[in-house]
Amino acid sequence: MAALGIAMGGGNWFSALVLGVTLLKCLLIPTYHSTDFEVHRNWLAITHSLPISQWYYEATSEWTLDYPPFFAWFEYALSHVAKHFDQEMLNVHNLNYASSKTLLFQRFSVIFTDALFVYAVHECCKCIDGKKAGKELTEKPKFILSVLLLWNFGLLIVDHIHFQYNGFLFGLMLLSIARLLQKRHMEGAFLFAVLLHFKHIYLYVAPAYGIYLLRSYCFTANKPDGSVRWNSFSFVRLIALGLIVFLVSALSLGPFLALNQLPQVFSRLFPFKRGLCHAYWAPNFWALYNALDKVLSVIGIRNDKWFGSAVPTHSPSLRDSLDHPHLHSDCHLGSRGFLRCLILCALSSFMFGWHVHEKAILLAVLPMSLLSVGKAGDASIFLILTTTGHYSLFPLLFTAPELPIKILLMLLFTIYSISSLKTLFRKEKPLFNWMETFYLLGLGPLEVFCEFVFPFTSWKLTYSFIPLFLTSVYCAVGITYAWFKLYVSVLTDPPVGKTKKQ
Repeated sequence: MAALGIAMGGGNWFSALVLGVTLLKCLLIPTYHSTDFEVHRNWLAITHSLPISQWYYEATSEWTLDYPPFFAWFEYALSHVAKHFDQEMLNVHNLNYASSKTLLFQRFSVIFTDALFVYAVHECCKCIDGKKAGKELTEKPKFILSVLLLWNFGLLIVDHIHFQYNGFLFGLMLLSIARLLQKRHMEGAFLFAVLLHFKHIYLYVAPAYGIYLLRSYCFTANKPDGSVRWNSFSFVRLIALGLIVFLVSALSLGPFLALNQLPQVFSRLFPFKRGLCHAYWAPNFWALYNALDKVLSVIGIRNDKWFGSAVPTHSPSLRDSLDHPHLHSDCHLGSRGFLRCLILCALSSFMFGWHVHEKAILLAVLPMSLLSVGKAGDASIFLILTTTGHYSLFPLLFTAPELPIKILLMLLFTIYSISSLKTLFRKEKPLFNWMETFYLLGLGPLEVFCEFVFPFTSWKLTYSFIPLFLTSVYCAVGITYAWFKLYVSVLTDPPVGKTKKQ
């Protein structure tokens, strides 16, 4: 991989981490894969065997193409490699086709495209302040961050067991973040614009990007106290940013505009008819709302008397992101302020968004890793969010052979995360208070009940939803707490410009 050669310049330890996690990914090839495996095989077939005019109309399979055009072209490029493995996987009518060659190709395609993620992690590590670096390699913030990202438990099971291409997409996101932190604003804006046309879920964090670029790039000078100098606004830079967005969008959507198919494309990208909640409730506000609704209905109280209709007429996620009161006041605080705004946009969208999938928690967990090695308070929030969010992914892997794998991998990642960050901030106050410790330890009994006790009870036949219900609601409490704690820290931390000269 090209990323490996670049990584060698950062020290042999980084290459060893990359090699180790790559070998682990290879060991996971024979494991269970979800319906997403068939989703992506079908998209390979659609883009390879049909003209572009039919890509967003084809409906032979229930797994229709519902990602933006750049991802469709990504599948198209992969299909030209796939044909050398097994031509039959590219037949639109071969539903649920999963030959051994197809399995190997799709698994290795995820591993290979993770090279972008490896390079992005390497670039992010360059942006980390090394002042807290200890004498030992394992105590250095860059080493800890590399492990937290490269060996991230959630990304491993979602991509390399469940099956998706999140590593490639998060590679684009982390690389765009790194470029902004390196003051290479135009590159960062370009990468993020490209990312939006690969997967539109990243619209959730677009407000943070937009305001940060406006403040840090379009305004070219600050006052001595760090506040913006309003007469320094550059229309030329604003136009340059707008031109990047326009050209990337034109390249992505232009062919479908020419075919008069934009309404069809958007209907696939934003299927609001799917409903407010996913089949397995993502651990967010709506999980808590639904749980309360269920309790009230059981005791005979109609919920609509308390809250009205549970189904809004539009998705609040992007609206809430745009309305964040902290965005305008916090993005001038530099890279840390930008990251905190980005994470809050991601978490707020996860908390209140429409038809949120549990996997979307990674949109907050991965960038939060960057903050975790900087301040003890951020490390505490990261550990609560990551541990709870990762556990909420357990229901994705429901087959018996994967049970010891997911438990072992999560235990290893969680133990490392807590021990390494405790060591990094050992001179500061404890990362958890007694309540947080008690809550996190409660995940153990919850797992024992869901996996080892409940299946042997008489409730299994009549109340089969209980393990998912308990997992979703318990994790929703932890994620809501982390969201609230981060929000409070953003609103109460003193502005950098007031405490020291920038």
